[in-house]
Amino acid sequence: MPTPKIHEATAARDALAAALTSAGIQLPAMDVRTHAAAGYALIHLGVCSAPVARALADVIAKGAAR
Repeated sequence: MPTPKIHEATAARDALAAALTSAGIQLPAMDVRTHAAAGYALIHLGVCSAPVARALADVIAKGAAR
């Protein structure tokens, strides 16, 4: 049964994926990993190529400059 933390992490992952998609960026693997005993969930972003990392850096820099 999903906990509030899992729901929160899943919603955050989905929001991040939507924002990245709107910026033309797609990470190959994004999922939610849980640790039931500790009661938390983390968003795993996986690995990405150098061009995707550069695109992420550019989008973040543009957003930070606003």
